[in-house]
Amino acid sequence: MFDCGPATTYKMAQTGLHPLDIDYLFFTHHHFDHDVDYPCFMMTRWDESVGKEQPLRAFGPNNTESITERLIGEKGAFAYDINARTNHPLSKSTYQKRGGILPRPRMNVIAKDVGPGTVFTGNDFEVTAAPAEHVEPYHDSLAYRLDTSEGSIVFTGDTEPCERIVELARGADALVSMCGNFESVYDARPNDIGQTGTLGAAEMAAEAGVKELFLVHVGPDLSAPENRERGIAEVKTVFDGEITLTDELQTYDWQKHDHSHDDPASGPEVHPHIHRH
Repeated sequence: MFDCGPATTYKMAQTGLHPLDIDYLFFTHHHFDHDVDYPCFMMTRWDESVGKEQPLRAFGPNNTESITERLIGEKGAFAYDINARTNHPLSKSTYQKRGGILPRPRMNVIAKDVGPGTVFTGNDFEVTAAPAEHVEPYHDSLAYRLDTSEGSIVFTGDTEPCERIVELARGADALVSMCGNFESVYDARPNDIGQTGTLGAAEMAAEAGVKELFLVHVGPDLSAPENRERGIAEVKTVFDGEITLTDELQTYDWQKHDHSHDDPASGPEVHPHIHRH
């Protein structure tokens, strides 16, 4: 999962996902609209576990470790609740009825502050980060690339267009880019730096050579029904690949593009999913 903004846990449930389905969480930055549901997600994941789950691994720029410690550490904001749910007879009984074996282990979240470069390598995926340009020096921000056997996808996070993200996305199958508004709106407000508009997202996608562009973090002007076609048309003036202007609580297929030019030995394309919460 990438970022954990307002009501993420609730929205996951609405789309058929459970926090226990997620073992890896990557934060692009620590503005509240990207991390405020982190405590709810952690607590729900742990409270409904039976002690057999993998520990949650959380990665992000500076402050990821300290935020986690201040939430669930021995003196953290939710330490009192963790202690109650670990030790009270009612909580013990509920844990056992769910299939857990006492004594109940305390919550285990492995948080790590990370920077540019390879962030994590799993059995079948690798995550790489590059610096984004958003509100530095107040927050560090990262963009992420996820490479798997099912294809490659890049998440810009919040950023203004920059070459480091283009290089990160070079040759990827899909780019999930912030697209806050029409480019003309940002052009008229020169102090609104650190953001990407329609043409900026299109230029990064075109320069990186991706085949699909998904527009996220879309503001109210661009997402209004009467403006959506105009926004997509503006993107199409620069980027000629597939374009999706996403909506909340929707799931989107993205294709692993076959670069072997219809070689029958290459097998079928696969269709991983993006859940937008």
